[in-house]
Order: sequence, then C-alpha cells, then structure tokens
Amino acid sequence: MSAPDPCPFASEPTPEGEQSLVPGVTPITLADRLAWRAAQPLGPAKAQRPCDLGLFDVAARNQLELFGAALRPAAAADPDPLPPPDPGGG
Repeated sequence: MSAPDPCPFASEPTPEGEQSLVPGVTPITLADRLAWRAAQPLGPAKAQRPCDLGLFDVAARNQLELFGAALRPAAAADPDPLPPPDPGGG
C-alpha cells in the first residue's frame, strides 16, 4: 500500500519555491493586465479645482443675509430702542 499523493495538483519549480498549479486557473499575463487597465475609466492628470459658481456653489447656499432680518426677533434687531414717550406730554 502506497501513501496518498500529498499534493493532488501539478506543480512547477519557481525561484520562490515549488508552486502548485490549480486546474482551470491560468496565470495572469501582461495582456490580461493591459486589458484591465484599458477598461478602467480615465482619471484626471492633475487635481482639478471645484466648480464653485452658480448652481454648484455650495458656499453661496449658506448665505442667509437676505432672509436674516425676517428670522431675527424684533428686540434683537434693534439693540438701542428709543425710550417710550413721556405720558406727561412734556
């Protein structure tokens, strides 16, 4: 009776040591890597400035000066009100 084969897969010697070859799995070739790179979307060559104008200006959306007076209470709007009129008429 012989001992079972310790590695059921084929193998090949490499500089790193013995490597198992799994059936149905092919090594990644340079052509495979280049095809993958070609399928990826293009990116900018350098960092781009944000579009901060018009509809896309996020900072302008935070400006509420136009509506600020309507949102503030009346007492806070006038910090130094005039004294009430003198009831004596003088």
